[in-house]
Amino acid sequence: MILSNRYYTVSTLNYLFKKITFAKKYQMIIIGITGTLGAGKGTIVEFLVNEKGFTHFSVRGFITREIVKRGLKVNRDSMVLVANDLRATHSPSYITDCLHTEALISGSNCVIESIRTPGEAESLRAKGNFYLFAVDADAKARYQRIKERQSETDQIDFDTFIANETREMTSSDPNHQNLRKCIEMADFVFDNNGSICDLEQSVAEVLEGIRQ
Repeated sequence: MILSNRYYTVSTLNYLFKKITFAKKYQMIIIGITGTLGAGKGTIVEFLVNEKGFTHFSVRGFITREIVKRGLKVNRDSMVLVANDLRATHSPSYITDCLHTEALISGSNCVIESIRTPGEAESLRAKGNFYLFAVDADAKARYQRIKERQSETDQIDFDTFIANETREMTSSDPNHQNLRKCIEMADFVFDNNGSICDLEQSVAEVLEGIRQ
């Protein structure tokens, strides 16, 4: 179990461990989200949070805080650089292990967005009560979606979009992004070439099966 790089008093640690024990006892669900760039990971997260009461933990948010701390510009190059450095310094699953601990402390069903290395998926799965969701869609549709969301890391042309994705799709280094392998490891893979309603319905059906 990893408690990130924060400092805790003994009484606080005791409280946190009690919450974690409670969460494990009552079988909370933790879902990890992986998939291609702009495929709809955020759409699934919004559905789980707004409609199903899940709590959201963001790898992007975790890395962004570290980028700012290091005085770097927030863009996709910095995201990849800092994420790979954290994984190389600590472990391939360091970031998601930190978020998993925060998820257990929350005591509620949680979704971790997004899983990008096989080591992250393997570590989370070994902890139990974990399901990996993957989502994919046509490249041109995905590019249009990222242009519309207008985040700091998405102000790029189509060729750069494809180059970024190609860089993150495969790697022999366990500390680097390997989206293709993560998608292969998923418990459930969603096609998001239809409507948002179609995607949400598919997720709802899978979630119902998990809860039975």
